[in-house]
Amino acid sequence: MAITTELLTEFKQRMHLGDHEDDNLKRILSASNKALIRSCGAYDINTDETFKELVFERSRYVYNDALEYFNTNFLSEINSLGIDKALDEIILDTTTTTTSTTTTTTTVM
Repeated sequence: MAITTELLTEFKQRMHLGDHEDDNLKRILSASNKALIRSCGAYDINTDETFKELVFERSRYVYNDALEYFNTNFLSEINSLGIDKALDEIILDTTTTTTSTTTTTTTVM
């Protein structure tokens, strides 16, 4: 997923940064987004504020050369998002299975 101009601007405002590092910041945001999708599940940075906040925090740690501390400091948030995504997938799978079973059951008479 590409980092939009709006996301870049929001991150720069939060970090009080100018325009001279746009390419580097886009790379950092993109890498953080991909890393957290691997850890937490397929969240959309444009629609999920909690996930976006976590991407911004990881990006801040990368920008300040402190990435080694991020996972320890945000472990509960990473785990919460991962668990929420796993539960959503289980619920969707159960709903699909129930719907398929119900359809099969109602056609037998």
